[in-house]
Amino acid sequence: MSQKIGIIGAGAWGTAMGISLAKKGQEVELWALEADVVESINTVHENKKFLPGFIAPENLTASADIKKVASGKDFLILASPSLYLARTMKGLLDVPNIADGSTCIGILTKGFIPSEGSPKLILETLEGVLPESYKKNLVYIAGPSHAEEVAMGKVTGLVAACENPRNSIRFREALRSKGLLVYSSFDVIGVQICAAAKNVVAVAFGCLDAIAEKSDVFGDNTESLLLAAGLNEIQIIGRAMGATHPETFTSISGVGDLDVTCRSKYGRNRRFGHDIIQKNILDKFSDLDDLIARISEIGYLPEGAVACKYVHQIAQERNLRLPICNGLFRILNKEMQPAQFIQEILDGMEI
Repeated sequence: MSQKIGIIGAGAWGTAMGISLAKKGQEVELWALEADVVESINTVHENKKFLPGFIAPENLTASADIKKVASGKDFLILASPSLYLARTMKGLLDVPNIADGSTCIGILTKGFIPSEGSPKLILETLEGVLPESYKKNLVYIAGPSHAEEVAMGKVTGLVAACENPRNSIRFREALRSKGLLVYSSFDVIGVQICAAAKNVVAVAFGCLDAIAEKSDVFGDNTESLLLAAGLNEIQIIGRAMGATHPETFTSISGVGDLDVTCRSKYGRNRRFGHDIIQKNILDKFSDLDDLIARISEIGYLPEGAVACKYVHQIAQERNLRLPICNGLFRILNKEMQPAQFIQEILDGMEI
């Protein structure tokens, strides 16, 4: 039975999810801020700006009217960047099926949301914006899933995490296809931490990978060392913030997502780490706050740069020892050079 699904955010990941769902026969509508993206999807069935080369089925359409995309949908999937997610959601509160809680909402966005106190996780932030009926009913969707391979239909695993098992199952069944395997989890905090913090580790991994290309000291063994230590730091953050299931970190949402984010050629965070070393991309920014404020100038969105600021804040507030995450903060904040950073985190890592 065909279901009506709206996706808020027509970047690479939102578009890829839309293509996967449309191939399954669902009626999918994407919201895009950019008029050229809407025109491209509706006329040539391709998101030439954010996911070029992948043709979408005709039952995937796009609109610049965000309330139209959200209205009358069985499922709504949020795929806006973390920097804009809360503001975007506030604009949908008067949509009838959102106001009455009848639409099941899932979130693809990774990262932390700034607040007056400690940074908040995605679901906690959205629960503070949405009607009370959505409390403990939002579904967080994550896993090792680069957009390009999802759009190609290559076998991919995802986790649908929700405190309400019924909603987890609803999304699991809505998303599942021959190429998309979806599993349930109750550990909404752990899955969110994995999704956000792995991007920070991936930036560090990209730095090391770029240095290793011309190094007699660093190689594949070193990169695996960094990956393992990065997973350890993600677990430390998760435990401190209330993750409920240790196996979350050894499953596809933990080590699986971390591995593909660090090693895949499609990874924007890995690419950003490369660009720090190879293109001196940080030179035009004065510090991390300046980088975040002008992040559009990079030409792509490395979520790990934004998440790094909030992971550093959490580490300071909770007295967490995170040499990789805190070391990357220092490099993005222009407090030390990349080569020194890599050496220091290798010297300070604990597995």
